[in-house]
Amino acid sequence: MYSHGSESLIRQAREIQDSELQKFYIRLVKLLQFKEVSHELLDSLHRLYLILSANKYSRTLPSELQQSLVSLLSSPSEQLQVLSSAVLRETLPPFGEDKNIGQLNSHAAGLLLSQAGSKDDLPDLCAQLIRSLEIRPSDGPVPSLMHTLPLVNSILTHCPECLTADHLTLLNKKLVDWLRYASIVQVGGASSGGFFSGSRSRQPAPIAELDGTVSGDFFTVLCVGQGFTEDQWMNVYSFSMLRHWLLTHHCVSNDSMVVDTANRLQLSLSFSHSLSNDDRSEVDGSVVSMVSATSSSSRLLSPKERLREKSFQYCQRLIEQCDRKALKKTDTELQKACLVEAVCILDCLCAEDPSLVYRTFPGIKALFGRLSSDLSFARVLLPVAQFYLNHGEMAAVDCESVWKLVFSQFPAELFNDPFLAHDFLRFLRLNLEGLQRAAPQFTRFFPNFLKFLAWNSPAVLEDFVDLLPSLVTPGSAVELLHTLLDLPCLSATLVLQLRSTTLPISDPGSRSLLSLNAFRNPTFRGLFLFLLRTEAGSGDTIERLSVLHDLLAEAAEWPRVVQCAQTAPVLLHIYFNTVVTVADEKLLAHLILVMLERSNLLLNMPTYCKEIHRVFSCQLLRLCKLHPSLVVDQSSELLEFAGTTANVYSKEDVYTHVVWVLGEYLSPSSDSRCSVRLITSCFESLEAVLFEITSSAPPPGSVCPAPKVITTLMSALAKLASRSHDLIPRVSLFLSKLRNITKGGSVPWCSDEEDMVAIVTRGEELLSLLKTPGVAQSVLTPPPHVNTPRWHRDTNLALPLQLLALTTLTHSP
Repeated sequence: MYSHGSESLIRQAREIQDSELQKFYIRLVKLLQFKEVSHELLDSLHRLYLILSANKYSRTLPSELQQSLVSLLSSPSEQLQVLSSAVLRETLPPFGEDKNIGQLNSHAAGLLLSQAGSKDDLPDLCAQLIRSLEIRPSDGPVPSLMHTLPLVNSILTHCPECLTADHLTLLNKKLVDWLRYASIVQVGGASSGGFFSGSRSRQPAPIAELDGTVSGDFFTVLCVGQGFTEDQWMNVYSFSMLRHWLLTHHCVSNDSMVVDTANRLQLSLSFSHSLSNDDRSEVDGSVVSMVSATSSSSRLLSPKERLREKSFQYCQRLIEQCDRKALKKTDTELQKACLVEAVCILDCLCAEDPSLVYRTFPGIKALFGRLSSDLSFARVLLPVAQFYLNHGEMAAVDCESVWKLVFSQFPAELFNDPFLAHDFLRFLRLNLEGLQRAAPQFTRFFPNFLKFLAWNSPAVLEDFVDLLPSLVTPGSAVELLHTLLDLPCLSATLVLQLRSTTLPISDPGSRSLLSLNAFRNPTFRGLFLFLLRTEAGSGDTIERLSVLHDLLAEAAEWPRVVQCAQTAPVLLHIYFNTVVTVADEKLLAHLILVMLERSNLLLNMPTYCKEIHRVFSCQLLRLCKLHPSLVVDQSSELLEFAGTTANVYSKEDVYTHVVWVLGEYLSPSSDSRCSVRLITSCFESLEAVLFEITSSAPPPGSVCPAPKVITTLMSALAKLASRSHDLIPRVSLFLSKLRNITKGGSVPWCSDEEDMVAIVTRGEELLSLLKTPGVAQSVLTPPPHVNTPRWHRDTNLALPLQLLALTTLTHSP
């Protein structure tokens, strides 16, 4: 909602009269004739923009005013460029062939693109821009190529099909020239004389490397100097868009990339920072690159093949330049960004031309060997791992050391790096099929992967929603379920791990650091090390979970732990949706035991426990519905859980659904192994619990049991009795007493009168059904064909015959 003042200004802008608007135009034209930037001019431009943007329909500006605004696009004032561009976006029609783009800058380029009404307008605009790339100084004013090329790249993003074959050939040639043949001297050369050199001519100074030595080879983004020519800037822009160009017009899948456009932005920003360097001491010495100059034979190749070859040489030179020790820390970050981009481009080139794999792999292997011991290069090593994944099989190389580093060390030691977390999880998501084929062992490292989630849950939850199904296998299902339930504990342990390295050892009696002291205590070290394990299948702490939860009691309120706890229920639903597709009945039976056991072994967070119990309730119902025989298989454990009265008060949701599945599926119709003895045993256990909770007040500190618990117990007893008629008198007696109990006034186990009425009503309905056992069995335990009717398909019923007769009548002449 707008404020009152803002609404007033918008209303005035919409209601302005034409006569007043014309006077405003005339006054603005006069202001634009002055060279200085006045406050009145800026206020007037702001007001003009408000008037134009507040109206539904575009207005037409006087030609003189429009031309003045167009001229402001090349004004030295950035503020005037922004304002004029904003105004022209509201009024100026799309640029045609006759528009002059000689003074193109970032704002004018954005205006050009915004004025394209649809994709149909982009081919003409793109053709006009590409033609401008061919203009020579002798032909007239040369447009600013530094703004033209990024605009062409933006158009390709929206409409890659707008380029013709001639355009592709031209751009391939231009990219070759800019990448390989940029000048190697910097603007504003060095003096050729000594002390009295002020009047002498200045000689062009060579470009330098990041370590300060003179560059002896062709120009790249890792060359530095005090000033740069336009072709050197075009070299930078060409490299920044090279991967996008290869992916768009060289038929390479975009899914094979690891690092996204943000790296190109970081590359450009870092390079711009390096170019602002005024330190002359960087330019000294000389070095000759290992990458040779272009051979004459390469000129015989087609433009597309030449670009591939020059791109290969460019990336090889970048990798060689990254061996040099940069003088500035910012340049070190620039080297890392260039390495990422270079390796990704080499990956594209090898995917396009597999013969390059054999030329590229020695350098990539050497790069991995040099960087693998330094985890500060982790984001660089991910594209290297991508290269191994895509081309390792063709080159017949052993990738085991790569996977061990990426899957084991990265998450274990760099879990708190948000940028690495994004790149790492994206690498996994985009390469699931390839990893399952080339490195199936990656699923063993799921305890390590979950550290990213435990540390930064909201940011990476979406990644794990896509990734988790691939981690669920018959061998990992049980441990993965435990690990997902322990996510809050893992989050707290990661916090303690970092704190233990920064905080001093304090007094053991300090209340605020009890969990940290426990983390440092060798007695409990095994518990925390299990949570911090890198691979699955390395031990079990289920018997000591209660001890761990006590040690981490104070962590239940830490914000990071609370956020992590909120993600666990979401992932558990995804886990169960997947596990039912890969597990057999034996595994599903084991998972039911885990749910019953872990329902009481959770970190003491009330909201978290309630949500987990809700997930367990829903999934228990689902598993038993899919496989009713599981109820008989796990009847002893289910009866033990349902026969424990304390579960009524502490695990209401889970208990209610356990009772329901016992009453619903403990039946000979669901499983022929269900005997009268088993039904009677279940009846007696549930009867004892129901009698206990309805004959006394709840334990101290507990609330009265929910009505649905009591009604579910009553319904389960009635269902069991309908299958064994000898039990009907026992349940009928209880239901009769229940009706008499309410006549004596309030009862201690139900504090709400409406709830009590609902319970009694349900009891009377069941009592009426049990008076006729045959009807009770049909209603409470209906046969399968009633639950899943097929009346429209069963030819023995009257309904299909009637439908057939009606069909015949309607089609008869």
